[in-house]
Amino acid sequence: MLKFRLATLACALTLATPAFAARCGGDFRAFVQNISTEATSAGISQATIAEALGGVQQDLGVLAFDRRQRGTFTKTFEQYVSTRVGSGRINGGRAMLQRYAGLLSSIEAKYGVPRQILVAIWGLESDFGKGDMGKLPVFRVLATMAHDCRRTELFQGELLAALQILQRGDLPLREMIGAYAGEIGQTQFLPSSYIKYGVDFDGDGRVDLRHSVADVLASTANLLHTNGFKMGAPYGEGSANFEAMREWNHAVIYRKTIAYFADQLVGR
Repeated sequence: MLKFRLATLACALTLATPAFAARCGGDFRAFVQNISTEATSAGISQATIAEALGGVQQDLGVLAFDRRQRGTFTKTFEQYVSTRVGSGRINGGRAMLQRYAGLLSSIEAKYGVPRQILVAIWGLESDFGKGDMGKLPVFRVLATMAHDCRRTELFQGELLAALQILQRGDLPLREMIGAYAGEIGQTQFLPSSYIKYGVDFDGDGRVDLRHSVADVLASTANLLHTNGFKMGAPYGEGSANFEAMREWNHAVIYRKTIAYFADQLVGR
């Protein structure tokens, strides 16, 4: 999934609203200092900035990966879905529907997003929380990508959002670990989406998209609901719900895969 998300990230500029505009390129340490100054102006504490960005280093491997992945996704829907939705994942998803039936009923009632869509996304993104959620320090990734001038506004906005996640106590620094574009958690939220759509559904006082299944599924539902997803309406290609899923992922192939997987989970 990381490869696919990077291939389409260039289309996702609307996911983050840049909150500061440090000059990209040049000396990396000077760039981080400028970012830190802008973050202070945006209300991030000195303690949070020092914890997150003190000693942060540029990751040339992240840049190399990003350059390899952009524009490389060429599979057809049939080719893609055959590698992503097999009998094992379908059976696993059906087990999750049973295991979390009560939770999913509560989320459906509040957000109006059907359980099979949520479980399909969950399965595709991290194999229901058991798969790879990324192993890279989020601040190292985002500082590296923000310093790079190709999409600096996008990633400067994501960096500010990541600092907000840390400052409000949703995740400790050791758990700010993610993928090659800074995606976090079991359904791979970019930090800006984490801030915008994250829900504390288990009531523990923080939004934990790495460990709390309740927060993960409710936050995913909140994203879709906020963007117009309607319970009981079709969600296949060409429908209004299919368009609502565009905020999740711009790629038609990926949204078709979500819809296909969801249908398989409920025996359609």
